[in-house]
Amino acid sequence: QVQLVESGGGLVQAGGSLRLSCLASGRTLSNYIMAWFRQTPGKERDFIAGITWSGGRPYYVDSVKGRFTISRDNAKNTVYLQMNSLNPEDTAVYYCAARPYVLTTSQTTYNYWGQGTQVTVSS
Repeated sequence: QVQLVESGGGLVQAGGSLRLSCLASGRTLSNYIMAWFRQTPGKERDFIAGITWSGGRPYYVDSVKGRFTISRDNAKNTVYLQMNSLNPEDTAVYYCAARPYVLTTSQTTYNYWGQGTQVTVSS
């Protein structure tokens, strides 16, 4: 089992920045993909960024490319999402997720989820 706990959400003005953290525990994560999704009310959970635990080039959806950066600190078992140039359309609940081996963008393929952290961007 893998346990994921997100933190770092909050309220920020448009143009501002936030850094989300996802602390992972429970088993070795050397073969796991770590990803961030976000969800707004009434909509599906959307993939926004992913990274392999042991290395490899991060992957981003176009809407966040150049503004968000996913990274990980293996020594701390933590994955981060640095979010810059935030705009009101980024308002959502952000989730950390994990799955083994292959990076995918479908929420249904991820085995483990955090509880989510709310990000609100005011105009």
